[in-house]
Amino acid sequence: MSAMNKAIVRRFNHQVIENCNRREFEMLVAQDFINHSAAAGQNKGREGLWHTFHNVLHPGLSSLQVEVLDQVAEDDKVTTRKRITGCHSGALLGISATGRAVSIDVIDIVRIRNGQYVEHWGINSLPSLLAALRSN
Repeated sequence: MSAMNKAIVRRFNHQVIENCNRREFEMLVAQDFINHSAAAGQNKGREGLWHTFHNVLHPGLSSLQVEVLDQVAEDDKVTTRKRITGCHSGALLGISATGRAVSIDVIDIVRIRNGQYVEHWGINSLPSLLAALRSN
Protein backbone atom coordinates (compact mmCIF):
# COMPACT_ATOMS: atom_id res chain seq x y z
CA MET A 1 0.00 0.00 0.00
CA SER A 2 2.82 2.45 0.80
CA ALA A 3 4.36 2.19 -2.69
CA MET A 4 0.95 2.67 -4.31
CA ASN A 5 0.21 5.73 -2.16
CA LYS A 6 3.60 7.25 -2.98
CA ALA A 7 2.84 6.77 -6.69
CA ILE A 8 -0.52 8.54 -6.25
CA VAL A 9 1.24 11.53 -4.64
CA ARG A 10 3.87 11.65 -7.42
CA ARG A 11 1.07 11.52 -10.02
CA PHE A 12 -0.74 14.39 -8.25
CA ASN A 13 2.43 16.49 -8.12
CA HIS A 14 3.14 16.07 -11.82
CA GLN A 15 -0.35 15.97 -13.30
CA VAL A 16 -2.13 18.46 -11.04
CA ILE A 17 0.49 20.86 -9.69
CA GLU A 18 2.86 20.84 -12.66
CA ASN A 19 0.35 20.41 -15.51
CA CYS A 20 -2.76 21.96 -13.89
CA ASN A 21 -4.83 19.02 -15.20
CA ARG A 22 -8.40 19.36 -13.90
CA ARG A 23 -9.42 15.84 -15.00
CA GLU A 24 -6.60 14.31 -12.95
CA PHE A 25 -7.50 16.59 -10.03
CA GLU A 26 -11.09 15.29 -10.11
CA MET A 27 -9.84 11.69 -10.02
CA LEU A 28 -7.23 12.22 -7.29
CA VAL A 29 -8.99 14.49 -4.77
CA ALA A 30 -11.96 13.21 -2.76
CA GLN A 31 -15.16 15.25 -2.51
CA ASP A 32 -14.71 15.46 1.28
CA PHE A 33 -11.05 16.58 1.07
CA ILE A 34 -9.80 18.88 3.87
CA ASN A 35 -6.70 21.06 3.59
CA HIS A 36 -5.59 21.63 7.19
CA SER A 37 -2.92 24.08 5.98
CA ALA A 38 -5.21 26.49 4.12
CA ALA A 39 -4.74 30.08 5.22
CA ALA A 40 -7.27 31.55 7.63
CA GLY A 41 -10.43 32.52 5.77
CA GLN A 42 -9.55 30.40 2.73
CA ASN A 43 -11.58 27.48 1.40
CA LYS A 44 -10.23 24.31 3.08
CA GLY A 45 -12.00 22.00 0.62
CA ARG A 46 -11.05 20.64 -2.78
CA GLU A 47 -11.97 23.82 -4.69
CA GLY A 48 -9.68 25.85 -2.45
CA LEU A 49 -6.86 23.46 -3.35
CA TRP A 50 -7.62 23.74 -7.08
CA HIS A 51 -7.72 27.54 -6.75
CA THR A 52 -4.12 27.53 -5.46
CA PHE A 53 -2.82 25.76 -8.56
CA HIS A 54 -5.15 27.16 -11.22
CA ASN A 55 -5.53 30.78 -10.07
CA VAL A 56 -2.35 31.47 -8.09
CA LEU A 57 0.64 29.36 -9.14
CA HIS A 58 0.01 28.85 -12.85
CA PRO A 59 -0.84 32.48 -13.71
CA GLY A 60 2.24 33.66 -11.79
CA LEU A 61 4.79 31.03 -12.75
CA SER A 62 5.60 29.78 -16.24
CA SER A 63 7.68 26.66 -16.90
CA LEU A 64 6.41 25.33 -13.57
CA GLN A 65 8.05 22.07 -12.52
CA VAL A 66 7.78 19.89 -9.42
CA GLU A 67 10.77 17.88 -8.26
CA VAL A 68 10.01 15.23 -5.65
CA LEU A 69 13.10 15.09 -3.44
CA ASP A 70 12.02 12.60 -0.75
CA GLN A 71 8.98 10.54 0.14
CA VAL A 72 8.13 8.49 3.20
CA ALA A 73 4.91 6.48 3.47
CA GLU A 74 3.33 4.75 6.43
CA ASP A 75 -0.20 3.38 6.72
CA ASP A 76 -2.45 5.77 4.77
CA LYS A 77 -0.13 8.82 4.87
CA VAL A 78 2.63 10.00 2.54
CA THR A 79 5.13 12.71 3.48
CA THR A 80 6.83 14.42 0.55
CA ARG A 81 9.66 16.94 0.40
CA LYS A 82 9.57 18.70 -2.95
CA ARG A 83 10.63 21.81 -4.82
CA ILE A 84 8.38 23.78 -7.15
CA THR A 85 10.29 25.92 -9.65
CA GLY A 86 9.36 28.28 -12.44
CA CYS A 87 9.80 31.72 -13.92
CA HIS A 88 7.93 34.59 -12.24
CA SER A 89 6.35 35.70 -15.51
CA GLY A 90 2.92 36.83 -14.27
CA ALA A 91 1.29 38.38 -11.22
CA LEU A 92 1.82 36.20 -8.15
CA LEU A 93 -0.41 37.13 -5.20
CA GLY A 94 -0.33 40.79 -6.20
CA ILE A 95 3.35 40.95 -7.11
CA SER A 96 3.97 41.91 -10.75
CA ALA A 97 6.17 39.69 -12.89
CA THR A 98 9.90 40.04 -12.31
CA GLY A 99 11.12 37.49 -14.86
CA ARG A 100 13.18 35.86 -12.09
CA ALA A 101 13.66 32.12 -11.66
CA VAL A 102 11.95 31.14 -8.41
CA SER A 103 11.60 28.08 -6.22
CA ILE A 104 9.26 27.09 -3.43
CA ASP A 105 10.33 24.36 -1.02
CA VAL A 106 7.48 22.26 0.35
CA ILE A 107 7.03 19.50 2.91
CA ASP A 108 3.57 18.02 3.02
CA ILE A 109 1.67 15.10 4.46
CA VAL A 110 -1.27 13.66 2.58
CA ARG A 111 -3.73 11.06 3.80
CA ILE A 112 -4.92 8.74 1.03
CA ARG A 113 -8.21 6.82 1.00
CA ASN A 114 -9.28 4.67 -1.95
CA GLY A 115 -6.61 6.23 -4.18
CA GLN A 116 -7.61 9.82 -3.40
CA TYR A 117 -6.36 12.70 -1.30
CA VAL A 118 -8.63 13.16 1.73
CA GLU A 119 -6.46 15.30 4.02
CA HIS A 120 -3.41 17.55 3.64
CA TRP A 121 -1.02 19.26 6.06
CA GLY A 122 2.00 21.20 4.86
CA ILE A 123 4.56 23.93 5.16
CA ASN A 124 6.28 25.83 2.37
CA SER A 125 8.65 28.68 1.64
CA LEU A 126 6.15 30.76 -0.39
CA PRO A 127 6.05 33.58 2.24
CA SER A 128 9.85 33.94 2.01
CA LEU A 129 9.70 33.95 -1.78
CA LEU A 130 7.02 36.64 -1.77
CA ALA A 131 9.08 38.79 0.61
CA ALA A 132 12.13 38.45 -1.66
CA LEU A 133 10.11 39.36 -4.76
CA ARG A 134 8.65 42.43 -3.01
CA SER A 135 12.10 43.67 -2.00
CA ASN A 136 13.30 43.90 -5.60
